[in-house]
Amino acid sequence: MPRRVALAHDYLLVMRGAERTFREMAAVWPQAPIHTLLYDERGTHGAFSDRRVVTSPLQRLGIGQDRFRSLLPLYPWAIRAVNVQPHDVLVSSSSAFAHGLRAARGARHVCYCHSPFRYAWHDRADALRELPRPVRPALALALRRHRGFDRRAVARLTGLIANSAVTQERIRRYWGREAPIVHPPVDVERFGPSGGGDDLLYVGELTRHKRVEVALEAAERAGRRIKVVGEGPDLPRLRRRFQRSAEFLGRVDDDRLQHEYGTSSALVVPSVEEFGIVAVEAQAAGCPVIAADGGGAKETVRPGETGWLVPPDDVDALTATLRRPIDAFDRAAMRRNAERFSATAFRARLAETVDAIIEGAA
Repeated sequence: MPRRVALAHDYLLVMRGAERTFREMAAVWPQAPIHTLLYDERGTHGAFSDRRVVTSPLQRLGIGQDRFRSLLPLYPWAIRAVNVQPHDVLVSSSSAFAHGLRAARGARHVCYCHSPFRYAWHDRADALRELPRPVRPALALALRRHRGFDRRAVARLTGLIANSAVTQERIRRYWGREAPIVHPPVDVERFGPSGGGDDLLYVGELTRHKRVEVALEAAERAGRRIKVVGEGPDLPRLRRRFQRSAEFLGRVDDDRLQHEYGTSSALVVPSVEEFGIVAVEAQAAGCPVIAADGGGAKETVRPGETGWLVPPDDVDALTATLRRPIDAFDRAAMRRNAERFSATAFRARLAETVDAIIEGAA
């Protein structure tokens, strides 16, 4: 008898890396109901409009991407309040909360982990700095409680899958569990050959932990223009500080993003990423990558062949690298490197790994 599968993701409000990964996860099990804290069909461009999406009680508040952080203390309660549909196997996609969804009695629960919740485990200081001082104690308490929530949730899991080596190590360090690696999918087919350009490019959220200011400061020192794709709480401050050397484009659709990759001289990734989908997207479009030497970049960027790696948070080193000529990279080699992370390969590896975990626990 075929297994009944249910799926879960933290929240489906926009289409960023984790949501694109979850879209491919959902394609592996096309009949599975989807569970999530919050859902915005328009914000996710209808990617899940043909699926049954079950949300938490918080859905009725109408919270969008611009306000979802304000409900942080409520999410551990809300994920446990989701009405989970009947299943034999629950596959969750989590960077914070979805792994806390309670599987049915006797069912197996496998979590694809993008990272243990960064603000509770390894970026707590950044989370507190982003808020006014009077509310920091409340957030600190919520993050301490989240660690307890994580430990209880992880203890109930049948198994975990890590999206990269750095996530695998964090799972081992924080939670004491082992996890095989299945790298996230990248839709490399939607990117074609490019002719490059003069401007640098940054793609991602504008938050402190993304170290965007490091990239913008280095570009300014190197005398290079840089385009910034993305939004976030640091946008007003960064726009004021770098108004002469940076162009802020906000969020863009897929067609515009493809255009930006294809007309940029290099993508700059200043933060240490768990994986870094944008770095693979850029290479698929023939755009070299200059990234912080750590995390997923060590798995996706081949120094001297598809880009360069520089010490994290070292503005001087990044400035020097941005001054180097970057027109000698082989665009065909970048494309071949990116194809290792195709959506087709991801779906096959994910299904095989989930089955192996379930069979191993039988």
